[in-house]
Amino acid sequence: MKKQTLEVHPELQDVFRKSPAIHYSKRNLWLVQFLVSLMPASKAPEDVSIKNIRIPTHDGVGTLRLRIYQPQNTSAPTPALVWIHGGGTIMGKPEMDDIQCIQYVRELGISVVSVDYRLAPKHPFPAGLEDCYTALHWAKTHAVDFDIDTSRIGIGGASAGGGLAAALAQLAHDRKEISPVFQLLIYPMLDDRTVLRKEIDDSLSPAWSQRSNRFGWESYLGTRPGADSPPAYAVPARREDLRGLPTAWIGVGTLDVFHDEDITYARRLRESGITCDLDIIPGAFHGFDVFDRELPVVQEFQKMQITALRKHLVQAP
Repeated sequence: MKKQTLEVHPELQDVFRKSPAIHYSKRNLWLVQFLVSLMPASKAPEDVSIKNIRIPTHDGVGTLRLRIYQPQNTSAPTPALVWIHGGGTIMGKPEMDDIQCIQYVRELGISVVSVDYRLAPKHPFPAGLEDCYTALHWAKTHAVDFDIDTSRIGIGGASAGGGLAAALAQLAHDRKEISPVFQLLIYPMLDDRTVLRKEIDDSLSPAWSQRSNRFGWESYLGTRPGADSPPAYAVPARREDLRGLPTAWIGVGTLDVFHDEDITYARRLRESGITCDLDIIPGAFHGFDVFDRELPVVQEFQKMQITALRKHLVQAP
């Protein structure tokens, strides 16, 4: 599948020129994780409450941190979005998405439960996914305590978080304990077989290259990507039967290394009878929206997400 354009969006060209290509590996992962750990949290605005709580992990070996964003004043239970941060499954923490989660709360009046899931390669599949499921299950079972409307719980994430959200939708569907009504998938990491494609030119994807993609999948799967059939739920794009999954929104740029796999997954969801809105941003590379949130193309991308959440989560029957 060919990209729609090989030119960087005019509004993103300056950002692109100032963004050196980074390749993640065993050699530098410790440094990247350390730098992320130093990232400060954003100050909560007066109309948004931010709390950190700890709950037991599914296997009982430790605790899982949830970062919860909610409106300060509500008159009724709110819809909730279980949010999963990106980072290739090898790095990241909820605080890196503070601005985005706060925006969701302020513009939509929803609650956001962000998951500080365990990271690969120290904790390969299924640790991270099970942590996300634990958070989803918690949102349902503690709905009364946190004024959450259990009939309107969605899941979402960006990059690896989007891939985990897609896998979480599949896992929740099969376990039948909770039924999310919507999945928000922002340039999701869905298919390990992409790393085998030699024709992909990722020279215009400084934030996440094919080399980094291979390392991310190897770390998460604990084996070579694309070689054999992975365990169920490890690679969302490998699932054959997509029927019965929640309504979805997928957004991705034409220069994103995940562009083709995201388009394919959207098509397969639709062919399986699932409503899936698809927004493609010409000339946008992976993670383009985190470099400068004031750019019109970035703000429009954020509006697309807000519109999808309002339509499929806030206004859900």
